[in-house]
Amino acid sequence: MTSERNKGVGRFDLTGRVVLVTGASRGIGAALATALAESGASLVVGARKVENLQTTAEAVSQAGSPVLAVPLDVTDVASIEAAVDAATQRFGRLDGLVNNAGVEDVRPSFDVDETLWDRILDTNLKGAFFAAQAAGRAMRMNGSGSIVNIASLTSMVGVPTAVPYGSSKSGLLGMTRALAAEWAPVGIRVNAIAPGYFRTAMTDVFYENEDWRERMLGRIPMNRFGDLDDLAGAALFLASDASRYMTGQCIAIDGGFLASI
Repeated sequence: MTSERNKGVGRFDLTGRVVLVTGASRGIGAALATALAESGASLVVGARKVENLQTTAEAVSQAGSPVLAVPLDVTDVASIEAAVDAATQRFGRLDGLVNNAGVEDVRPSFDVDETLWDRILDTNLKGAFFAAQAAGRAMRMNGSGSIVNIASLTSMVGVPTAVPYGSSKSGLLGMTRALAAEWAPVGIRVNAIAPGYFRTAMTDVFYENEDWRERMLGRIPMNRFGDLDDLAGAALFLASDASRYMTGQCIAIDGGFLASI
């Protein structure tokens, strides 16, 4: 039965569903975990250090949803599997995954070394795949599930000094489409969100540069940077039955940036 807080939510109602969010200690991950909780989902929030998840867990609880905070390092497959096991042991099922954990390090391509390349690709692409694999195995038991990968504008356009990051996010979009095609017969949908320019702890260094801010705003038709709440609607759409016939797609939330180039 739909709770009073979700009355009228309809197809976007996530009551009774369990969603795992990686990289949930701050930024996009924390914002999406809270939004999913507000629509009724039970949350499993993961980050490398569980103590860093306290603020997110409190926000989820204040939204009225059960929450489990777990240590989760997406570069460690055993850690991923342990997190999924903890989710199913606590809630008895897993219905969704938001593949959000990611890192970025802007550097001219001639200065990229193997260590940097491996760190970014291991987190953003390899980690995302094995998180999807572990979550997908649990979802297959239900005969349904939704995976939302957090892609990037660099999944679709080239950005100078962000070659490792762009490579990882381009690969993530390819992975989204391939998994969507393979897992549709077992009821698992796989889609992606590509955020435009949003200020988070990871991107804060850019926003401290006034010239950069002015230049970027000049390329965004809506003439503003994104607020984290701007991502919530798409995440709820993709996680819920509102998008039940949609898989293998990527939604750009960018204020019109891609449409204008």
